Amino acid sequence: MASCAPAPRGGWWRAWSATSWTRCPGRGPGWAWRSCRSQVPLMFGFLYLFVCSLDVLSSAFQLAGGKVAGDIFKDNAILSNPVAGLVVGILVTVLVQSSSTSTSIIVSMVSSGLLEVRSAIPIIMGSNIGTSVTNTIVALMQAGDRSEFKRAFAGATVHDCFNWLSVLVLLPLEVVSGYLHRVTRLVVATFNIRSGKDAPDLLKIITEPFTKLIIQLDKSVITGIATGDESLRNRSLIRVWCDPAPPQTAAGGLGVPPNCTSPGHCSGSGMESIHNITRQKCEHLFTDTPLPDLAVGLVLLAGSLVVLCTCLILLVKLLNSLLKGQVAKAIQKVINTDLPHPFSWLTGYFAMVVGAGMTFVVQSSSVFTSAITPLIGLGVISIERAYPLTLGSNIGTTTTAILAALASPGDKLASSFQIALCHFFFNISGILLWYPLPFTRLPIRMAKALGERTAKYRWFAVLYLIVCFLLLPSLIFGISMAGWRVLVGVGAPFLGLLFFVGLVNALQARSPGRLPKWLQTWDFLPAWMHSLQPLDNLITRAALCCTDRCRSPEGWDEREGAARDKARLGLDNPALSYPEEMPGAAVRVGSPRLTPHGATRL
Repeated sequence: MASCAPAPRGGWWRAWSATSWTRCPGRGPGWAWRSCRSQVPLMFGFLYLFVCSLDVLSSAFQLAGGKVAGDIFKDNAILSNPVAGLVVGILVTVLVQSSSTSTSIIVSMVSSGLLEVRSAIPIIMGSNIGTSVTNTIVALMQAGDRSEFKRAFAGATVHDCFNWLSVLVLLPLEVVSGYLHRVTRLVVATFNIRSGKDAPDLLKIITEPFTKLIIQLDKSVITGIATGDESLRNRSLIRVWCDPAPPQTAAGGLGVPPNCTSPGHCSGSGMESIHNITRQKCEHLFTDTPLPDLAVGLVLLAGSLVVLCTCLILLVKLLNSLLKGQVAKAIQKVINTDLPHPFSWLTGYFAMVVGAGMTFVVQSSSVFTSAITPLIGLGVISIERAYPLTLGSNIGTTTTAILAALASPGDKLASSFQIALCHFFFNISGILLWYPLPFTRLPIRMAKALGERTAKYRWFAVLYLIVCFLLLPSLIFGISMAGWRVLVGVGAPFLGLLFFVGLVNALQARSPGRLPKWLQTWDFLPAWMHSLQPLDNLITRAALCCTDRCRSPEGWDEREGAARDKARLGLDNPALSYPEEMPGAAVRVGSPRLTPHGATRL
């Protein structure tokens, strides 16, 4: 039997193996089409499991930290501080991995009178930042290839950069003028808004048949704790009894049948009839579990992360095999090409409409941005095109909240609708700030810089996540609780220093002659203050100690040994090359300082 010879680049008759296509004698284009067609259902299957794993991941975070999130929201004295409210919005959304959940809690608190609309606006801004952590985590799965990782991380963090920049401008403006509160109140008063239907669950129709078999949650418990209902504090978030909702009973409390000692522990059959209402026990893996919510959440967290990583890696491999050669060029041309002249300036706004529409369909900005992140890493979607898609996704997720607010009762409709509109106008204001003019698109440049830095030092991605979504919000929260004077006294010098460093970096890159000679590079500072290389050396040595043995300082001076160590750690990918890694570079691995041109900018 004739064997398959490797196909030359660009060949048409190909057979898919692990990573290559082959040309086989006697087989025509139809065979290649059938091979490609067999991969497409497999790709959609992995995509389905990927989306389901995101849903289960959100449930896991809610089980592990949902009641903590409710407790945080309950302290109105803290939430009256705008900066503290912003940080609470970030931390709670990171905890529950769902801006929809945190937004629904805010709407419930406002409609019940526990929180004023003005105090809720900074929390809405914080939830906008917190929801962007999901696609940043997804980008970590492409760390195996430097060029892919650079593009994927830049595409993920462009969402973060847009949200942070928008908050830096709009939060002080809102505190001083209250423009979001005034504009949304005017809109609510102008239009005769009536209660309508709830937002459609389009994606849930596809994913719920599978995810409901794994876990089902009663999210009203988190909302109840946030609104001050202490009777729900000891109630499990794991749903035991399914629709119709159980009535109030004297023996078992809210939603607990008489034969139950607690919501999670019942005796008797799986179906009860009280007051002629039949209730059926939910069918999922943790219906009768004796484990506490935290343990179930950690189990689901580990399992969903394994499934998410596996599906993402397999999706990237499948897309790599499918999107090659002329196919990839054709797709890139369609996605990244502008509209015909004279409408080319409308291309980005059209991409926003597409992003908003797709997000409205899947009802989750996290799902949409996480789904396009691998495509950005593969180079199919450029970051310049991903940016308006992400901005449209921000708009799409607010329209879902608006429709959900319209389903509120008549007496709660105005306040619920006003909060949803605040979310909408916040994103519109951010787009007007950071998109219409090319020179205002700072998030793209910031994200590219982060991508370059992360491709060079891969551990920087984990450091970025910890600092931006945990340490920095916690630090700001602690300072803000000390009062406005302390916040201004610490924050103003820090922001001034940040602005000065950014200005000097820009002048160093474009007009170094305008700077004093000593300020044309940062070499006058210690290496650890203007370079990540000393920290990279420390982390590399620590990793080598964990994997094999600690090397002596003399061993680090050998160029061959250093290259071998980098290969063992997966840091030798030639897709990107940096000055200190080039064969002719004078710097050695483990050297405490960089070459002058490598240390020019912070």
